[in-house]
Amino acid sequence: MSAIISLDLAGFVPREDGNGTGGGDRVWDDPQGMVLSVHDFALVPDLVAPLDAGERLLRELARHTARSGAALIEAQVRDLGGVPGLWQLVKVPRATGRGQVFIGAWTVPRDRCSVVLKVQAAEGPVSGMREAVVADRVGFDAYVRPHPYDPDLRGPLPYHAADLPEWDAHFPTHPLTLVRQTLARVGASAVLDDRFRALPPFPGPAPDGPASDGGASGDGAGDVPAAPAPAPAEAPRRRWWRGR
Repeated sequence: MSAIISLDLAGFVPREDGNGTGGGDRVWDDPQGMVLSVHDFALVPDLVAPLDAGERLLRELARHTARSGAALIEAQVRDLGGVPGLWQLVKVPRATGRGQVFIGAWTVPRDRCSVVLKVQAAEGPVSGMREAVVADRVGFDAYVRPHPYDPDLRGPLPYHAADLPEWDAHFPTHPLTLVRQTLARVGASAVLDDRFRALPPFPGPAPDGPASDGGASGDGAGDVPAAPAPAPAEAPRRRWWRGR
């Protein structure tokens, strides 16, 4: 089943290499360098907490993302096509060269499957301009901030003022602005298959299931390392923030 049956794909064209990722994934590109993709997973969702876990969900997401070498910018529970889902923005260091990749995703979990709508864009040869301008305007003391979901978190990338949405209007072509706006636009147009919508909701991870892979072992903040731990021998199959 393809859970998402309709999207506003204005400006995007299908990748010439077909699905691009194998399986049932669908991938599109646009002239600005963004990649839009839809991923259907016929597996029990591996979210770190149920959608109704509130602050615990956000805290464990921030920890899980940091342990994997990325940084969570923002997360909310939002409906996609009338079904509750998890909306996230993440930044990742580029695998080669300087700069970052910004990735936004809407994950809609059901009891035994899920769908992910993902948008990503990378900085070009010139990177860090947004950060430099914002730091100069707000001052360094107000620039780097504690993570709003876990103030004691020390991850591989800092949480800072330049990633906030109020700066998007000042940097309309920045990859973070493009990802944030495109994910909202495309997500608002999503139509879900009625069979997917009718499936039982995701009840949350099993006590000994994928939540342990999220990197949170209890409610204390002291168990979060200053740098991401080495990748396990068998990495999780659905880390959607890994860039293409």
